[in-house]
Amino acid sequence: MTSTTEKVDVGFRSERGPILVSLMLCTGLVALDSTIIATAVPSIVDDLGGFSSFPWLFSTYLLAQAVSVPLYGKLADVVGRKPVMLFGIGLFLLGSVLCGLAWSMPALIVFRAVQGLGAGAVQPMSITIAGDIYTLAERAKAQGYLASVWGISAVVGPTLGGVFSEYVSWRWIFFVNIPLCLVAAWALQRRFHETVHCTRHRIDATGAALLTVGSTMLVLGLLEGGQAWAWASVLSVGVLGGGVLLLVGFVLVEQRVPEPVLPLWVFRRRLLVVTSLVAAAVGAVVLGLTSYVPTFVQTVLGHGPLVAGFALATLTIGWPLAASQAGRLYLRFGFRATALLGGSVAVVGTGLVATLTASTSVWSVAGYCFVVGLGMGLVASPTLIAAQSSVDWAERGVVTGNNLFSRSIGSALGIALFGAIVNLAVRSGETPAAVETGSQHVFLAVAVLAAVMTVAVLALPGRDTPPAVAAPGLAAPVGAPSAGAPPAGAPSVGVRPSAGAQPVGVRPSTSG
Repeated sequence: MTSTTEKVDVGFRSERGPILVSLMLCTGLVALDSTIIATAVPSIVDDLGGFSSFPWLFSTYLLAQAVSVPLYGKLADVVGRKPVMLFGIGLFLLGSVLCGLAWSMPALIVFRAVQGLGAGAVQPMSITIAGDIYTLAERAKAQGYLASVWGISAVVGPTLGGVFSEYVSWRWIFFVNIPLCLVAAWALQRRFHETVHCTRHRIDATGAALLTVGSTMLVLGLLEGGQAWAWASVLSVGVLGGGVLLLVGFVLVEQRVPEPVLPLWVFRRRLLVVTSLVAAAVGAVVLGLTSYVPTFVQTVLGHGPLVAGFALATLTIGWPLAASQAGRLYLRFGFRATALLGGSVAVVGTGLVATLTASTSVWSVAGYCFVVGLGMGLVASPTLIAAQSSVDWAERGVVTGNNLFSRSIGSALGIALFGAIVNLAVRSGETPAAVETGSQHVFLAVAVLAAVMTVAVLALPGRDTPPAVAAPGLAAPVGAPSAGAPPAGAPSVGVRPSAGAQPVGVRPSTSG
């Protein structure tokens, strides 16, 4: 039985503590790699050349990660979480080794894509496994631990990248992943045990191909439109138009196949649609701040990269702090009320960011970003947990993958929107005054998106009080039938019970 007064046992010394540590290590692979490379770019360009191509080091990684997430989510619901996670770690390890051995910028770009494909499995599987092994009351705190890895990486990553580049070699920013991958895989293999009853499945190869290629073209068009090519160019229209047509074909195919790779019911359930829209807004808001706050601090306020990184790091510090406490709020007041509170805090924070000028102190910037982080922690975690908790085990991978994919699409849309805004502002040249104007316009757009996100939260179903409070007794030990267990004939998975079985999640009454 779970209640608002239940003691939440999510510590590292608990029975599931080693699994949580392994999940944090896995998350750390993706989080550290997304921050450590930023300060190493000058060294990489000096060694390999290709200055004009270095943005692709980020684009290909993001692209490969984004388009592969829905496929891994579906696969995890078929074969289990552990094989997909281990495959992702292995692929990430391979990509890291190849990146460290890269002999040219084109080769490094290709190998970054391999890394991205591995990251596409690691991040959603960490969140999905946490959703499997923790009760509803515990998930927020577990998600807070996972989110804290991003906060640590935001501080450690750039510094570590600079140290490797200056004193050793930029190649070590990739080689450092080798021991991390091995330890993460070993911990997961040793501590997380699954019992998967596999049945015969028909692979939706056509749907997977259409989704992958269509999403790739769409995200690529959004990432590079207005940057690598003009929005109105034939290439831009062809890439975006082709992506849309392929995705339309994907929808038509998914309506006919018995086991779609991305079931269309995720677009028909009110709760899942709303949480996906919120995830997209979260991706855009975070992208806008992480891309332009450091530039503003360095160019307009005149501080160095280290100070700029600190100003932004407060966002990723506030996020896990709020996320870890979100469980107490949504168990008492519901998912919608908690997310609405978070959205309101985020609106206040982004509104303060929109007031930044050349006379603002860097401490104010850091404080404003911290407020935004607090708001995001109370929005992103509860809405994701609400989506996960509304489905059974056999659907949780798909739902988690779709939520993270929506966040990636929101980031890509944010890149396109904010890039267009800045390009209009700096036509006369990248002077501090022009950068200040462009950044202020971006921050205003971010504040508007935060407000839109908060309005979207209002559309969440009203009956979102977790049944752990409204109807006790739904939680059950792993292996026992429950609302969180797969239906008859479907794969079952969980932490193998030993002395004191771990409870699985429960399903809130969140249907629209």
